[in-house]
Amino acid sequence: MSGADWRDAYSGDDEAARERERRRAEREARRSERQSSLGQRVREAQAPAAEAPAEKPPPKPPRKQPPKPPPKPPRGPVKRRRLLALFGVAALAFVAFVVVVAADRLGGTEEAVVPPPKAKKEISVTIPEGYSRAQIAAVAKDARLEGDYMKASRSTKSFNPAKYGADDPPSLEGFLFPATYSVFKNGDAGDLVRKQLDAFEQNMRGVDLSYAESKGLNAYDVIKIASMVEREVQVPQERPDVASVIYNRLADGMPLGIDATIRFEDSNYDEQLLASRLDEDTPYNTRTNTGLPPGPIGNPGLSSIEAAAHPARNGYLFFVVKPGTSGEHVFTETEEEFLAAEAEYQAALQAEGKSPTEC
Repeated sequence: MSGADWRDAYSGDDEAARERERRRAEREARRSERQSSLGQRVREAQAPAAEAPAEKPPPKPPRKQPPKPPPKPPRGPVKRRRLLALFGVAALAFVAFVVVVAADRLGGTEEAVVPPPKAKKEISVTIPEGYSRAQIAAVAKDARLEGDYMKASRSTKSFNPAKYGADDPPSLEGFLFPATYSVFKNGDAGDLVRKQLDAFEQNMRGVDLSYAESKGLNAYDVIKIASMVEREVQVPQERPDVASVIYNRLADGMPLGIDATIRFEDSNYDEQLLASRLDEDTPYNTRTNTGLPPGPIGNPGLSSIEAAAHPARNGYLFFVVKPGTSGEHVFTETEEEFLAAEAEYQAALQAEGKSPTEC
């Protein structure tokens, strides 16, 4: 190859290299331009975010709140009461069910319903002072008390007469304290007896028996004397004087001569005592027997018991009804004075058309 050919060849190669270099330069320029443009866009995008204040997003519409549930009831006693109330309702329902079932089996609901028991009604029963067992039994019967009063007042395990010096008495005569008692309507007569015995013991606790005991008398003797005083006296202030007559006659060994003892023995409180009856020798005839009767002739009150325990201190041996009075007595120490007072009394009876032997 000649020198010209080498130059031509070299020139051709150089031209091609320059073309390649140009193209490469154009690619680099475009790449650089693209990079510059991309960086500019990036900077422009970042600059507003850094410098300009961020725009607030539009406010969201208010969210509707769901309705609040009702407040829960407080726990504690209220809740327990409600539970108990529910339990009670359930129990009543169960009882009603049982009643209905039972009524059906018995053949109807009306017969099965049992009404609640009615409260017992109380009544007042008044026992007058001096009344005997038989008379009190009539009062108990009139009050419609059930049971046998005479049987109930014969003896009871809750009361011991021996405590008062009564050695196996035939009944509780003398210990059945007279008063007004509250008892159940249509109640038992035995309840009345128990109340009377309790009242007797309570009242006797306050009685001083020392004087009677100094005369050789026990509590049962005092009750006997008090029962006679109760029957003979109509004027309260005469009780100690009548008691003194009994004490004085006992001391002298004289018969007491108290006709009320015969009336008790015969249960005769209204009919006239005949002279023949006054002469009969019976246990309770204090005209024919000395000393105290076998037992009390009634049930004395506290005033007569006190008088029998503390008689008046005098020498009276006799007493007789004073004419023209409502049961007042004339008291005497001698028989002569007594016979004169008695004659005056009998004359007054005759003037009124009554028997001289009426007592």
